[in-house]
Amino acid sequence: MHHHGYLWTGPKQRFDQEGLRRPPHPEPPPAGSKPELIQRYRDVIAEFPVSDLPPLETAHWLMKPGALVQGTWEEPKEAAAWLGEQLAEYAPRFGSDSDRDSARLAALVNSTAGTLCWGGDVSLGFYLERPAFLSLALVTCSPNRTATDPGCPLRRPARGREGP
Repeated sequence: MHHHGYLWTGPKQRFDQEGLRRPPHPEPPPAGSKPELIQRYRDVIAEFPVSDLPPLETAHWLMKPGALVQGTWEEPKEAAAWLGEQLAEYAPRFGSDSDRDSARLAALVNSTAGTLCWGGDVSLGFYLERPAFLSLALVTCSPNRTATDPGCPLRRPARGREGP
C-alpha cells in the first residue's frame, strides 16, 4: 500500500463544474436520447480521464493520469508531512482566519496520518483569494478501499488526449 498526493488550484467557478468532476456512467444514454444528453456523455467520456479537476469522490483521482500525482509515499506520516508543507505554503492565502489557524492545521495533518494508516483517503478544500480554490488530496493506492478497479495511475500506460 502507498499514498499519492494531489493538488489543484484554480477558479472556484471551474471547480464548481461538477459534471466534469464525475466519471462517466458505465452505460451510454439509451438510443433515442436527446442530442444534448448524448453530447454531454461524450464530453464527460473525453474530459474526465484527462482533466486536472478534482473528482467528486477522492478515490477517483486514481482514474486520472499519473502525471497529476504530486508525490507518492509508502509511509502515512511522510504523506501527511507533504500535506502539512502544502498547508503551510498556502495558508497565507486562505480566505478565512480560522482556516489559517496553525493549531487547526496541525490537527488536520495529525488526523491525516491516522486516516492513511487504516487505508482511508483525505480530501481538503480551501477558499483562497476570491474566487480561487485549493484542493488537496491524499489517496491510498494498491488497493484503495472504495475504488479497487482503477489500479495505480503510475503503473498504467499514459492515455493521451483525443483529438477534436
